[in-house]
Amino acid sequence: MKRRETWYSERLGRDVTMARWGDFGAPFLIFPTAGGDAEEIERFHIIGTLKRSVEEGRIKIYSCDSVAGRAMLTEEGSPQHRMWVMNQYQEYIRHEVVPAIRMDCESDDIPVVVGGASIGAFQALAAVCRYPDVFTKALCMSGTYDLIRFLEAAPNHDYHLASPLNFVPGLEGPHLDLLRERFVLLASGEGEAENIGQSWNVARVLGDKGIPNRVDSWGPEWKHDWPLWRNMVLAYLDELFPVVPG
Repeated sequence: MKRRETWYSERLGRDVTMARWGDFGAPFLIFPTAGGDAEEIERFHIIGTLKRSVEEGRIKIYSCDSVAGRAMLTEEGSPQHRMWVMNQYQEYIRHEVVPAIRMDCESDDIPVVVGGASIGAFQALAAVCRYPDVFTKALCMSGTYDLIRFLEAAPNHDYHLASPLNFVPGLEGPHLDLLRERFVLLASGEGEAENIGQSWNVARVLGDKGIPNRVDSWGPEWKHDWPLWRNMVLAYLDELFPVVPG
């Protein structure tokens, strides 16, 4: 059921890994947290939580290394270099990971649902907003969306290309028209280390452009940790992957 593949990415200048769980079903790309690798979601029991849907062939789950998040966490190079990695990582997702998923699914145009927690939520949001031709829905859990504060530098061109809070307000034309057919679900607790205000800020930016979205609060009893995210992926499964009658 599980498969792991590694290749060298010219875009990122390093080896990258993608993991897959399941043999059939709709593709669900789940991004790791900041320092996570492609198999983080298995170690923290996201795969186990969704095991039944995977075994039944309802979904196929994919994940890949958090290259951009790890670059930020380890302070790789200069802030400008880390912004470049952010942009290149998203290009890698669109032009390397998506073709790999579609090849695995034996479909040249199958749409992909994305999800992630913390920094992974940022990547899920960026994926659907930047590439609505590929990604149709995003489950953004406990998201951190304003990353410039971690870089301690002025945003450059790469950052503007990669950050939805920066590029969405300027979207127009066919890109925006297609994005208005997509959906972003912003779910957050309000307990320890959670900041639902970031989700509300994203909702305002998306709403100003007519992009469908919703903020769900899970309340103060939930803190920024894996038990919350395991409950969320299960709770939202039917909304992300509706069962077709018959």
